[in-house]
Formats: sequence, structure tokens, C-alpha cells
Amino acid sequence: MEILRVEDLCKVYGKGENEVRAIDNVSFSIDKGDFVAIIGPSGSGKSTLLHVLGGVDRPTSGRVLLNGQDVYAGSDTSLAIFRRREVGLIYQFYNLIPVLNVRENMTLPVLLDGRKVNEERLEELISVLDLKGREKHLPNQLSGGQQQRVSIGRALMNSPSIVLADEPTGNLDSKNSQEIVELLKRFNREYGQTLVVITHDESIALQAKRIIAIEDGRITRDERIK
Repeated sequence: MEILRVEDLCKVYGKGENEVRAIDNVSFSIDKGDFVAIIGPSGSGKSTLLHVLGGVDRPTSGRVLLNGQDVYAGSDTSLAIFRRREVGLIYQFYNLIPVLNVRENMTLPVLLDGRKVNEERLEELISVLDLKGREKHLPNQLSGGQQQRVSIGRALMNSPSIVLADEPTGNLDSKNSQEIVELLKRFNREYGQTLVVITHDESIALQAKRIIAIEDGRITRDERIK
């Protein structure tokens, strides 16, 4: 069943001689429960595409539909609600709040949304992410791998329709990188979580179920590998 559809998507920066088409008439769809890797060289437009998919950056033209709903059809307020409830974002540099502990960082999206924390889900995520005993640790008391686990937990707390990860292993060594990929695969396999991962590492991309290659803002390859 289709969960995400992108139609004739464009993102243009600048005008005239300075115009840059970061995303150039891109169209594709993603099924619920899929695990898609988006690859491409630096400057190819893959991170811009991820931000547009996640409601972070409005497109110049085209549409993004999640569960049949046009993401950019409403106001900035409705877009902010969409980001909190429907999208889980994971970044290369974790983006944790330094003065908040593990538990507080993970539950922040729920609290910002004015909703009650699902304690059962929180405990399950802490267990699966191997963060037991570290709930009160601040980010600077954690390793890079542990910080990224907290970032994953935060992204999953609201049970989002889709998780978007921008180079989630780019700041980690090879051992921690593979552990993070295995965790993402587990959430996809056991929980049916839809995942879209931006990566420059083809060995990581090959662990996804589908690879979309981007170059100069256009899709150059789209193939299912599993």
C-alpha cells in the first residue's frame, strides 16, 4: 500500500544566472513498510529532497503526499503539526538538546505536541535501543553511537508514518555504523516502520530493499534489490 507519493517535485534556489535546481522534476512513490536508500554524490540534491519530504523545506513546485494528504497544502502551523506527528527525523550530528537527558530528549516531540508520553512505548524503545541505565545521562555523557540511538528513539516516539534519516552513520566509526543500520533494519522488519535513508555509503544502501540514485537533482536509478 502506498504511503508516500512525490509528484513533479522541484526546489530552486536563486534566480537568473545564480539559479540552482536542487531538485529537478522528481516523481516517485514509496510503499508502507518499505526501506529505501537514497544515494548520490555531494551536492546531488539528496539531502534537500529529504528535507522537502519531511516538511522541513517547502518545494518550489510539485506535491508531496503522505497517506494521501498534501503535506504543503495547509498553513505553517499545520505543517509543524505534521512534522511532529507523522515524520521522524534522524540527523548525522544527532541534534540532541544538551541540557536534556536521554529520557527528556526522546520524549520531547510528544511533549511539544501537548500529548501524554506513552510510557510503555518509551520503555520498549529504551530497551530495544540498549539505553537501559542511561535514561538520566546527558548527551555529553554518551558515546556517539549512544547519542544516535537516542536520536532514533526520539524519531520513533510518536509512531510516525515515515522515518527519514540523513546520513545517520556519517559521524560514526564502522562498528557503530553497522549497529545503527541493524537497528534501523530491525524497526523496519519487526515494527513495519517505513524508512528512507540518505547515505553516501553504498554498502549501507545495499542493506535497504530499494535504492534511488540522485544526481544533479534528478533520479538516475531506481531499483529494488530485495
